[in-house]
Amino acid sequence: MNSRLRLLPLSLAALALLIAGVAIPAFRAHAQPLLPSTKTAALPVIGPSPAWQLTTLDGKPIGKDTLKGKIVVLDFWATWCPPCVREIPGYVQLQKKYAEKGLVIVGLSVDQKGAAVVEPFAKKNAVNYPLALVSPEIVETFGGIEAIPTTFLIDREGKIRHRKVGAMETEEYEKLILSLL
Repeated sequence: MNSRLRLLPLSLAALALLIAGVAIPAFRAHAQPLLPSTKTAALPVIGPSPAWQLTTLDGKPIGKDTLKGKIVVLDFWATWCPPCVREIPGYVQLQKKYAEKGLVIVGLSVDQKGAAVVEPFAKKNAVNYPLALVSPEIVETFGGIEAIPTTFLIDREGKIRHRKVGAMETEEYEKLILSLL
């Protein structure tokens, strides 16, 4: 009887491992990725871009209506955010490379110190795309921003085709942009 009781925990452990060995691969086979794969040719439509309107740091209006017909990368970021700052040289490069094909990158700063910190940062980093200070209403319009950077990729018809939270390598993000250009 004692030997049976000693084997019971081992039997239960073996059973648990067997179940996990079958259940985990089955779960993975049915799991859906949080973000569309960058290997697919067409990105799914997430939904329509909400209406929004701001003024850029250089005083120009910018919003859904002014960007109609463009591929838009709408990046919520801040000067104090290391992943945001790491992505900026890539965005500068992509803006140079694809502006003639209709790409517009727009940086929406959430910096509480406003233009006083964003303008010198933009100059120092040679930012070549429009920057605006985001309002709480715009953040709410886009469903709230849980973390920065949060970036929306919007197609020429004004539909959100990709949303990323966190940084992504420029080469990988470029593949997503190319699928819409």
